[in-house]
Amino acid sequence: MRMLFEIDKKDYDCDGSIFIRPSARGIIIKNGKVAMIHSKKYDYYKFPGGGIEAGECKEDALIREVLEETGLCVVKNSIQEYGQVHRIQKGTKEDIFIQDNYYFLCNVKETIEQQNLDEYEADEGFTLKFLNPQLAIDTNRKNVLDDFNQVMLEREARVLELLIQEGYFENALNDMV
Repeated sequence: MRMLFEIDKKDYDCDGSIFIRPSARGIIIKNGKVAMIHSKKYDYYKFPGGGIEAGECKEDALIREVLEETGLCVVKNSIQEYGQVHRIQKGTKEDIFIQDNYYFLCNVKETIEQQNLDEYEADEGFTLKFLNPQLAIDTNRKNVLDDFNQVMLEREARVLELLIQEGYFENALNDMV
């Protein structure tokens, strides 16, 4: 999978404890809009997805996480690699947090099932939204969260900018004509 970019805050103790948490994230584009999870509590947007469990392949994690967070069912044979973002920074509990975020383009079934949110996701009011990608970018960049989560917001904004630059939203609009 191609490396999109790396975010290394260099704010950690190199000799400290390390926590590694890879994740799979879905890029779902319909009618020129992108599916994002909106945090009602903190007013930010993120791609649906989350942690890859031990022994789980990236694609299975993608399908599971998108369903849990959004209720959307990913069509397995539609999954295509998009790119990877490597993130390193001081962790909230450990000295070094390392996360490889694997982004996949995918289609979903028309029906929407019930979300199955973790406690923190429910507390934040995670809600599925299809929106103009620029709105998600602008929202994420105007909001200020703690240092740890601010990196996540910028990561998502930069991935959206790449998708725009590469014409993914123009193609989606052209498909409607």
